[in-house]
Amino acid sequence: MADSDVEMNGADPLVSVNKGKGKAIDDPSDNLPWVEKYRPVTLDDVVSHRQIIGTIEKFIEKNRLPHLLFYGPPGTGKTSTVLAVARRIYGKDYKKQLLELNASDDRGIDVVREQIKQFAETRTLFSKGFKLIILDEADMMTNAAQSALRRVIEQYTKNVRFCIICNYVNKIIPAIQSRCTRFRFSPLESKEVERRLHEVIQAENVNISSDGTQALLKLSKGDMRRALNVLQACHAAYNLISEDEIYSCTGNPHPSDIEAMVNAMMSNEFTTAYQTITRLKAERGLALQDLITGAYDYLESLELPPQSRVYLLDFLATTE
Repeated sequence: MADSDVEMNGADPLVSVNKGKGKAIDDPSDNLPWVEKYRPVTLDDVVSHRQIIGTIEKFIEKNRLPHLLFYGPPGTGKTSTVLAVARRIYGKDYKKQLLELNASDDRGIDVVREQIKQFAETRTLFSKGFKLIILDEADMMTNAAQSALRRVIEQYTKNVRFCIICNYVNKIIPAIQSRCTRFRFSPLESKEVERRLHEVIQAENVNISSDGTQALLKLSKGDMRRALNVLQACHAAYNLISEDEIYSCTGNPHPSDIEAMVNAMMSNEFTTAYQTITRLKAERGLALQDLITGAYDYLESLELPPQSRVYLLDFLATTE
């Protein structure tokens, strides 16, 4: 396994798409966001990070699951993976052995001292082994709350395992990092996102063109959650989803707009080019940050002399 994926110290899960076929019209799951409707149920359903999944499965088989620290960008399967782990360990009654907290909602130290401590101290009748506490977006916790969490982890290790989930591991205090086995969830590869999207498209009878699919893959940047949310929004708004509908729905600048902006930067003086950017921004309702990001990505795809590349990047910096 690559060192960048797992570090020892001390993989949007999606339901099988076949489950969505042949349902009654009034099935409640039809009203669910697709992110939840197609969330993986088992570890086998997780579309990526097979090395991470394999390591965790070995921990479970040997009944030696450590405290876990999952980190990486949004939409890469961190929460879905640990929920699949809970189902694997506890079965259908997994919710009785599980406490989920979102640290971005409750950042104070009281959460650590009350909710977590109370759950950790309470034993479930007729149950064996340990409970599982999932703390999502833990990088939003204050240092004081994290310090309190570290003491709780130490106190209840015998009957509780913690899974700490965050986007930025550097915002987790070293005392917690050293008590966990760390797994890095990198952005999903385009082929993995495309494969799952194809299954959802077939299950939901989505009418989408090939250029629409490619635009969706490009904008999602390995974020399965974003890809599914955009696909569902476009499906609700349009009968046929093409590249234009994807960019219109997300509010991102269309590639043709980016190309026009870069051409203006290369062909005209600063004032004229700046007016072109301002006009695009006003007419399309685009955010300047999105225009600059799009221009940067576009420049990366062009073969330009170093001097021209430096000039254009300097222009973008001046515009921003």
